[in-house]
Amino acid sequence: MSVTTEREPQSVGELIRFWRRCRRFSQLELALDASLSTKHLSFVETGRSRPSRQLLIHLAQRLDLPMAERNRLLLAGGFAPPYLDEPYDGAVMRPLRESLQRLLDAHQPNPALIVDGLWNLIEANPAASLLWDGVDAALLEPPINMLRLAVHPDGLPRISSMTAACNTPLIHRLGRESRDNADGALGELVDEIASYLPPEPPDGPVNQPVVSLDLQTRLGDVSLFTIIATLGAPLEVTAANLAIETFLPADAGSAARLRELAESPDPGTAVQD
Repeated sequence: MSVTTEREPQSVGELIRFWRRCRRFSQLELALDASLSTKHLSFVETGRSRPSRQLLIHLAQRLDLPMAERNRLLLAGGFAPPYLDEPYDGAVMRPLRESLQRLLDAHQPNPALIVDGLWNLIEANPAASLLWDGVDAALLEPPINMLRLAVHPDGLPRISSMTAACNTPLIHRLGRESRDNADGALGELVDEIASYLPPEPPDGPVNQPVVSLDLQTRLGDVSLFTIIATLGAPLEVTAANLAIETFLPADAGSAARLRELAESPDPGTAVQD
């Protein structure tokens, strides 16, 4: 008995057909949307016609391809990729890296951190150590995954009022994102994280504008809510996947306690790189 698996698309035509189907376009619908003849698009998909760089960029825009996939499409067509793809710790990224570090520092004494597209921790300010002070050490093995830390029973739920259900909207959004972008790695992470979610969403009445958590610290509980931001106009693959998450005090008492914690840091809470 043999099992046939679908080969990963490699050629320009295969990639266009793959993403067209991901976006649920028929060949006619994409041709009309891109102002092409159906015959021309068919020839591109079958390899009978070699598309120009301009056409590939145009199709990538109409198909709303992720930045890395636009690079892949252009490379498959024999053209230079339109976007940079550099490591975060490389020389090209240094100005951005330094600016983001200043942003993290400016958020002190409030916890702030940077994650990549798979929610692995990249950078954090000193106050962020409050978010893992007391969690299971196994969750702090590098790379630290902040999404897993937020929902695992031995992560943030162990040291705060946060439950897995608090992250349900984010997890569902990331699930859609993994499907829309054909991101297998993100899909696997979401499948794992979703296993911690309750079978039914909470149905109680809402009595506050945002979800907050009461974080246990050595000086008492601190009430926090979170903001997630991304870069406005990235031109580089790594930068496009970065997210900056900040945890702000939900009340004046929590703000005062965060300042007090920052003035008397506990060296035992730092994460070793």
